[in-house]
Amino acid sequence: MSSPFTVRRTVESDWPEVRGLRLEMIADTPLAYLETLEHAERRSEAEWRTWARDGSSAESITVVAIDTADGRWLATMMSKVPQGASGAFLYGVYVTPSHRGDAAGVTDALLSRIEAWAAERGSTLTLEVNEQNPRARAAYAKRGFVETGVTRPYPLDPTLRELEMRKQLG
Repeated sequence: MSSPFTVRRTVESDWPEVRGLRLEMIADTPLAYLETLEHAERRSEAEWRTWARDGSSAESITVVAIDTADGRWLATMMSKVPQGASGAFLYGVYVTPSHRGDAAGVTDALLSRIEAWAAERGSTLTLEVNEQNPRARAAYAKRGFVETGVTRPYPLDPTLRELEMRKQLG
């Protein structure tokens, strides 16, 4: 039986879908993405093209899950290795509500692809998650991420905190 979705990296021509999914994810979970919906809506086509193209660069990866039946974009994750870091950073994680949970397999499929890419570049995968996003915190913990104790103010509301979580790879 074939998979109900495919996983692949983004390319520049994906920019309309990248934009659409980004707007969906910010509207769904405004605290998770360090950007307001209004800001994202004002981005130019050139910015979206660059964002989509960067998903297939040597320095970063953006993977998406696409419904094989109707072509709808279901999920995305991004990773890059910050300059001077010993491991990769995971960000921009989103799974559309209809495909969340273990049964759907979307999160695990994308995270496996990111982890394989990150393991070629270092020994850890690090992320930050808003303290008021318990669903995401639990999902990351279930997949082997642990809180490091490092926190920082959430840029869009400094009264909230971003919590660092890390997973050892390999």
